[in-house]
Amino acid sequence: MSDPSGGNLPHMTDLADLEEGDRRLTRRMAHWTSPLARRVLPAVESAAEHTKLWWGAAAVMAAVGGYRERKAALAGLAGMGVAELVSNAVCKQLHERRRPPKELIPHEDVHDRPDSSSFPSGHTAAAVGFTAAVAGTCPGWGAAWAVPAVAVAVERVHSGAHYPSDVAAGAVIGVASAWLVRQAPGLWARNLL
Repeated sequence: MSDPSGGNLPHMTDLADLEEGDRRLTRRMAHWTSPLARRVLPAVESAAEHTKLWWGAAAVMAAVGGYRERKAALAGLAGMGVAELVSNAVCKQLHERRRPPKELIPHEDVHDRPDSSSFPSGHTAAAVGFTAAVAGTCPGWGAAWAVPAVAVAVERVHSGAHYPSDVAAGAVIGVASAWLVRQAPGLWARNLL
């Protein structure tokens, strides 16, 4: 199918295939029942609620590091804040998406899901926003926080709170937010001159 300008439009079957792939991946991840998943992912979910994990990570960096680590912790919190604002206050209001259906999720976690839009994952946006902003100043700390950030993303799908595409969109928002935080001093300086 072509549009009037000569370009190609996506076929409805392509979108249906993407949605079906999202559902299949959600089902597969939600059925992951290894002892590691049963022990670690609930702890990750609890730590990530209300961004406690990232506030704690910033506190650790500020306490054990010097100026550079404190600067990275502050950048991480700013990246997290921007990511949460964009994902929760903007994107979730623009696009309403239902959470994955309960029949895809084989465990009790499916009953504790939020009522807000599934798209995008605010938890993932905050995790990636924090981690990517920290990595811009302190790559070693960024690499260390990447492990729990990935665990947060996996947990959001495993618990049935999000589809993988919601998590991917949250990650993109997180990276963009970290980039904005890194650019902010230069943008302010250019606008003041």
